[in-house]
Amino acid sequence: MKDVTKLTATVLAVLLAVSLVGYFALQSEKPAAKPAKEHAALVDTSLLDTTRQLAGYAATADEQAQAREAERLADHAVDLAFAAAVRDAEAQAAIPATAPERDLVNRIDRLKDKVEADKKRVAGVDKDDADAMDRAQAELTLDQDELDDAQQDLDRTGNRGDLRLLLQKHEASDKLADQGLKFPNPPETGTLAQQIQAWFNLHDEQQRLSAAQQAAATRNRAVSDEHQVREQKLSAHADRSSAASMRAIAAQRKTLAGLDQRIQDTSQLETVYGEWWQLSKTRQRAVSRLMLRSLAIIIFILLAAVLLNGVIGRAIRGGDRRRVHQLQTITRIALQLVAVLLILIVIMGPPTQLSTIIGLVTAGLTVVMKDFIVAFFGWFTLMGKNGISVGDWVEIEGVSGEVLEIGLLKTVLLEVGNWTDIGHPTGRRVAFSNSFAIEKHYFNFSTSGQWLWDEIRVALPQAGDPYEAARRIAQIVEEETADDAAEAAADWERVARHHGAREFSAAPAISLRPGPNGLEAVVRYITRAPRRNAAQARIFAAIVDLLHRAV
Repeated sequence: MKDVTKLTATVLAVLLAVSLVGYFALQSEKPAAKPAKEHAALVDTSLLDTTRQLAGYAATADEQAQAREAERLADHAVDLAFAAAVRDAEAQAAIPATAPERDLVNRIDRLKDKVEADKKRVAGVDKDDADAMDRAQAELTLDQDELDDAQQDLDRTGNRGDLRLLLQKHEASDKLADQGLKFPNPPETGTLAQQIQAWFNLHDEQQRLSAAQQAAATRNRAVSDEHQVREQKLSAHADRSSAASMRAIAAQRKTLAGLDQRIQDTSQLETVYGEWWQLSKTRQRAVSRLMLRSLAIIIFILLAAVLLNGVIGRAIRGGDRRRVHQLQTITRIALQLVAVLLILIVIMGPPTQLSTIIGLVTAGLTVVMKDFIVAFFGWFTLMGKNGISVGDWVEIEGVSGEVLEIGLLKTVLLEVGNWTDIGHPTGRRVAFSNSFAIEKHYFNFSTSGQWLWDEIRVALPQAGDPYEAARRIAQIVEEETADDAAEAAADWERVARHHGAREFSAAPAISLRPGPNGLEAVVRYITRAPRRNAAQARIFAAIVDLLHRAV
């Protein structure tokens, strides 16, 4: 009892220490911010991608509001970045930098004029003249294909083609985002296992939010630097001598205004991520309190089990010591099972499906009642054709004895000594679970008469003829066991005919062997197991009388 109390106290101390360490660790913990990952692309959309990924962590209404605001700001910033990139591309296209680009631009202008002329020609052809209409339409198609090919050639000379593809992907993602962000259902935190899982999910969420906040801050600084560089270039090269220069300056001013908006958006996005991080931290503290409460319930269950065990142990006293011990053991096991069941409910929760409950109960009963079930079926084996009966002399698990009782679950023997040693009851009752009939083996020494072979050794006198003495001893044994030998031979003959075994001889056998003080006569004979000692006594008395007369 003291060992159990010490073990329980140790477990409670460990659980208490773990809960305290976890409490203080959660108080001081703050996830480290991950460095932002910049993408080498024309327009960096990583802020928007990160925001949409983080929406999968927003489980409460407040966090979902922050996720929507972050998605709006990031999307607006990316739209402004695309607008600036498009203006830069158009400005670059307006002033070709190389001779091949200028040739492509001139060719495209000529093809555009030609396509417009083809369209007018198609519109002016008489609709009744099918041949003229087909020729005009074919010329328009060829010129339009040539214009498209030239436009693609011009796109490949710079970044305009890549920009167009990126813009198409962004517009496609905007269409998906317009359907609404996908938020998860609020996680269940009713059990300790769910609370632990929720705590780690929130920990991961906070790390990602910290990384996103750092990325927004980095992006804000990069946009600010770009704004400053563009403004300095515009101030240094503010040439208004031509209409083209005026249009370029106007485009640059729009780009600077867009950069101002992007600076504002990224700054607000950084603030939103910070507020979202605080909401996640608050929810994590709430989950931590639930975890501590679950641990406290487990500790309370263990303490209650220990206290009740002591109270019941003191209450169950007096009377038969064996009965008291049995009641205390059963009570202790019942308390432990109840405590384990309650703790499992705190950790995993109660089963919600009837089939699950039935399956768990059946599995538990099968494990607990396994020995009883095997013992019950072992009873059928013992009562069968090759089983045992009350009164049989058997050996079970190395113990020999006479069968006193064959119950549904247990078989009771009256123990006897070893067959070749003393062969009489020791006075002890031995009970075996009937499972030995299925899982192990047993020996049944009984035919209908409970026959067994016995053996005696007689030291022959040194004087006289040893062969004559041995013959007389054999004659005495044969006369004393004649009836038993005849009955045993008849029993074994019936067994041999039924099972097809060979026949046995029940006649006694004698042999001479050297002994420590001369020759010994060793005699083996058949006798009934219950009358073994009596038969031995009669034979020894007759042999002693024979030897006495010889002397």
